[in-house]
Amino acid sequence: MSPRTEQQFEEIRGSRKKEILKAALELFALEGFYVTSISKIAEKAGISKGLMYNYFDSKEELIKTIIFNGIDKITWFVDPNKDGFLTKQEMKYFLDEMFQALQNEPLYWRLYFNLFFQPHVMNLVEKRLSLVIHKYMKMLSQYFESSGSTDPETDAIFFGALLDGIGFQFMIAPDHFPLEKIKAKLLQLYS
Repeated sequence: MSPRTEQQFEEIRGSRKKEILKAALELFALEGFYVTSISKIAEKAGISKGLMYNYFDSKEELIKTIIFNGIDKITWFVDPNKDGFLTKQEMKYFLDEMFQALQNEPLYWRLYFNLFFQPHVMNLVEKRLSLVIHKYMKMLSQYFESSGSTDPETDAIFFGALLDGIGFQFMIAPDHFPLEKIKAKLLQLYS
């Protein structure tokens, strides 16, 4: 058997890192940040606790990575062409992708909403989350202003709160929440 190449080592490393993140996401979302230990995450990922530290220095680094990866993915939906301006077509795209993410990534959203009830954990991600929210609230305000709003800042806050409420309600009772009807109503109102 020939020795592994650098590319093979990188593929193995990337695969292990994904498994660790997947295990941590599931445990953080279902059991909570405080209850979840590095040992538990390592066991779920199928690696030793010592090896775990070759990938992540701490639980705090893990949760930040999970949350920031999710935020990066979501923010890409808001302004895919990165021009700083939201069009009606981009609003429709954002809502389509946002609702798809709610359905496809329930553990991430459960963790995301749990953050708000865990002040210590929220403190770990709050600064970056606030910067992202501020940037996109400004973009939403501009969108509502260009749509004729007389109070675009309030409309942007309302829209954000509406999306949070929809996501939260869907996480509570996904089988009984009419997600597609809600999405259609939002598209009718906002795009």
